[in-house]
Amino acid sequence: MTEQKETLLEFPCAFPLKIMGLAGDALAQTVLEIVQRHAPGFDGATMEMRASSGGKYVSLTCTINATSKAQLDALYRELSGHPLVKVVL
Repeated sequence: MTEQKETLLEFPCAFPLKIMGLAGDALAQTVLEIVQRHAPGFDGATMEMRASSGGKYVSLTCTINATSKAQLDALYRELSGHPLVKVVL
């Protein structure tokens, strides 16, 4: 019997996370702290930031070196549970 894989990803791999929330100083710093807690090697200088056309929202893209499905699950849970974060893709 073959064991069914939980994910199609092969680890380690570069994995982009897109995080969206209301524009403000606290969002980028908060996201950086959460991402670095789960992916200690993440370089904050590589975070990409893009404001919405109206300027009310901002999207942050963090490409991490993902090492496991458990790491990604924990990261998604913490990010999506934070009140400043509206969407995590």
